[in-house]
Amino acid sequence: MSKLPVAAIVTSSLHENQIDCVGPWTLNSMHKKTLDLSFTKLNQNTTSPITLNAEAITHMDSSGAWQLYQWKKQLAKNRTVKLIGLNKKQLVLFEMIEQAAHQLKPIAYPKSYMGLALLGKKTIEAWQELKSFLYFIGKTFITAWQTVWHPKQLRGRAILSVIENTGLDALGIIALLSFMIGIVLTYQMAFQLKNFGATLFIIDVLGLAILREFAPLLTAIMVAGRSGSAFTAQLGMMKIKEEIDALNTLGVLPAQLLVLPRIWGLLLALPLLTIWADIFGLIGGMVMAQSMLNIGYMDFLQRFPKAVSLSSLVIGICKAPVFALIIASTACFQGLRVSGSADSVGKQTTRSVVQCIFFIIVADALFSILFSTLNI
Repeated sequence: MSKLPVAAIVTSSLHENQIDCVGPWTLNSMHKKTLDLSFTKLNQNTTSPITLNAEAITHMDSSGAWQLYQWKKQLAKNRTVKLIGLNKKQLVLFEMIEQAAHQLKPIAYPKSYMGLALLGKKTIEAWQELKSFLYFIGKTFITAWQTVWHPKQLRGRAILSVIENTGLDALGIIALLSFMIGIVLTYQMAFQLKNFGATLFIIDVLGLAILREFAPLLTAIMVAGRSGSAFTAQLGMMKIKEEIDALNTLGVLPAQLLVLPRIWGLLLALPLLTIWADIFGLIGGMVMAQSMLNIGYMDFLQRFPKAVSLSSLVIGICKAPVFALIIASTACFQGLRVSGSADSVGKQTTRSVVQCIFFIIVADALFSILFSTLNI
């Protein structure tokens, strides 16, 4: 039999049910469509035993060995198949392919859910995430409590670095945002107060709105988007690079080295940023009040301490540590949940920011209900 320039099969001696594999069985020489068509015809012939004769195969690489293995496997479903004619090198390659194929596992495609099944799946995932978060909070609290009694374990440089990144570097954007919020609030309220001839009360309303609500709330949201996302991304990349696993191997607690400095740093930085936001929010309101209502700067400053009590400032500042705990704990928790590839970092960072903002607004609403109940 003459050698063919490409891989081929020839059915010889149908009464003997022998299939001759001919030519070079390599990646470049195999015409898979032609071979598959021929195989389909052969596979429908009979259920009697078949012999695969590979004596006429001139060259064979892993692609050809894989093709031959697939044929033998499919033919063996309803008949006995005998493979003969492979030389020593080809037989070694075929056995390697066969051994590797036995170790392959089918790809597990994610099961799709719809309707109530999807709702149940999301509910279970949320419940499991909540339990993991509570465990993380408890573990971090215990580590923090131990650190309080052993001050030498506090990492001062790491805390100062967090204060610089989350506080000092954010002064510009917080000042600009608060200044613009003061202008917007004054502009919107001025029209309403003009209708009642009570323009002077803009100082009362603006002071209460900024000191109690807008300054701490908007500052926390800005820090959540700016610093919370950074916490998640930093810890996520460390998780992917297995640096956190290395710390566990060395006996170093990741919570003590990575989580607590971020929590302590943000606890110190966010109240200061809130005071900074109060100042620039009031400055923006003063500028707009002078422009629209002809209320002078001195008149504004003289009336402000009489119209707005110190308790409003204290309430706003007291919200800041709670918001800081929410941001730091949620961001670090989501960062430590990163797994797989860098795509997981993006997903967890987005999830972190959304959850931080959601919990901040929920906490602010609870504060409002509490202060309303206590008549503060």
